[in-house]
Amino acid sequence: MLNIDDPKQVEKTPAIWRLGFRPFFLGGASIAALFIPLWLLTWFVPQLSFFRQEFWANVVPLWWHPHEMLFGFALAIVCGFLLTSVQTWTNQPSLKGLPLALTFACWLLARVLLLIPVDIPVWLPALFDSLFLGITALTLWRCVYRVRQWRNIGFPIMLLVALLINLLSYYALVQRDFSLSQQIWQAMLWWLGLLITIVGGRVVPFFTAMRVKQSKPNPINALEWPLIAAMVLLVAQAILTLFTPAIEQGLLLIAGSLHLIRWSRWFPHKTLKEPMLWSLHVAYVCLPITLFALAANINDVNAYRHLLHLFAIASLAGMCLSMISRVSLGHTSRNIYQGPSMTLAFLALPLAAFFRAIMPLVWPTQMQLWFWVAGSLWAFAFGLFVWFYAPILTRPRVDGRPG
Repeated sequence: MLNIDDPKQVEKTPAIWRLGFRPFFLGGASIAALFIPLWLLTWFVPQLSFFRQEFWANVVPLWWHPHEMLFGFALAIVCGFLLTSVQTWTNQPSLKGLPLALTFACWLLARVLLLIPVDIPVWLPALFDSLFLGITALTLWRCVYRVRQWRNIGFPIMLLVALLINLLSYYALVQRDFSLSQQIWQAMLWWLGLLITIVGGRVVPFFTAMRVKQSKPNPINALEWPLIAAMVLLVAQAILTLFTPAIEQGLLLIAGSLHLIRWSRWFPHKTLKEPMLWSLHVAYVCLPITLFALAANINDVNAYRHLLHLFAIASLAGMCLSMISRVSLGHTSRNIYQGPSMTLAFLALPLAAFFRAIMPLVWPTQMQLWFWVAGSLWAFAFGLFVWFYAPILTRPRVDGRPG
């Protein structure tokens, strides 16, 4: 990472506010570890929940759970990563110090306000969520625009799209339109799938080639652009229902096939001895596996909804966990391959995905058991990250440099 800060200024800033990955990785992982057990308790054992019954007076459980996993957990990780990476990409200063603390406070206030069991108007958490995403998008835009680095201009645009989709989700809550909510959750999953397509397509082959000492395979334009187009169409289909099920099935099969061909070129077989690498590859390959599974169940609404969790847990959360483990070490000047052992955490998420997405279809009479097993594995994975990485994220870089 380039040293573009004034050390005298940065040293006065508490370590947690020195770069975006620090608070957002720690905050996102913390709510991931806490909110799934809270969701399970409140849904299945309300008498043991920390909240009174009126907790759900304004915020409906079936809305809160996916909203907080997508806009609370996942977008915290995404924004922390982008606020950190844009500084490296553009050599322009990103958020730090008080502006970073205020942006994080907006994210945190939205989470807290959705948990308070009193009559708080829904527009208030919506406002703080919008400020969090809007400030992040404008920061990315400023950095990219100053150096005219147009290849990265899509990231602030994508965040503004996420901001609009989030506002639509709050509208769906107010209107109690849970059919619209389901469309929004699926759209955001594919929005995140598109982000994995773009960012994963850059970092996974790059990290792999460096570690296994191979030349990085050059992208094939005839594969890359149709793949991105297919993922964009899946986002649009989720919100607007533009196509018939048969056409959507074709899109799923095309996107899955292109992802699989792409992944096969990245030397996945050479990563088996390195958890920091195979975890990225397992997370990525679970995206095409999900696309194929959804295509096979295009007319089964129940199976389709369960199988979306295969992507949400094994691919999206798996990619998040692997990347935040790696980035947290690299950007605090630690050896990426000699950090805390996260192997059990990396294994826990694919297992959680299996119990949450597959077992309810195989043995539906034990669905509650599968939910608890999956939730326990999920909480273990992100709890382990918080345990190992909280000291790393809250302390200065070991080389004394800014960041």
